[in-house]
Amino acid sequence: MRRGVLMVISGPAGAGKGTLAELLLARDGGFVFSVSATTRLPRATELDGVHYHFLTEEQFGAVERAGEFLETAMVHGHRYGTLFKPVMQMLDEGRDLLLDIDTQGAMSVMSKLAECVTVFILPPSFAELERRLRSRNTENEADIQRRLHNARGEIEQVSRYRYALINETVEEAYQTLTAIVAAERQNTVRYRPNIL
Repeated sequence: MRRGVLMVISGPAGAGKGTLAELLLARDGGFVFSVSATTRLPRATELDGVHYHFLTEEQFGAVERAGEFLETAMVHGHRYGTLFKPVMQMLDEGRDLLLDIDTQGAMSVMSKLAECVTVFILPPSFAELERRLRSRNTENEADIQRRLHNARGEIEQVSRYRYALINETVEEAYQTLTAIVAAERQNTVRYRPNIL
């Protein structure tokens, strides 16, 4: 029996962390996505309970006051949080769990669960980051500028992560990510083989 891997993926908007997370979930089969709560409105393609638990400010505050979050953060003007109980239950069951969260939330998780595996996804350049943000067609100009500004501060946190991964191409980045996963599944922090 192996304790589950808690993998925390962070990076600036447009770095490709969401794409890499989706690939890992689709191709690996061993990971479960931790659905975060947020106060922001859903995008056209997002479903409540699948991509996020979409909460009002009042609902979010009530859950936070009850101490039910592993981490919370304010990102781009909206609140985000990871529910503590489901995370611990899945890890105890030996299930691997993927958190796609911002640097603020990641720092909180790191302080509470030292066993977490943290991966920071970087773009190859700021010019490429801007190109990717614009090609998504999901934000207005003010949002793009805010995300580019925030990216610089987020990238300054990279040394606090266990791994840094430059996403030059999705397939190359995914191969590196799967190598990290393979190594961490054998890490004796969570895996103690018993041979006869």
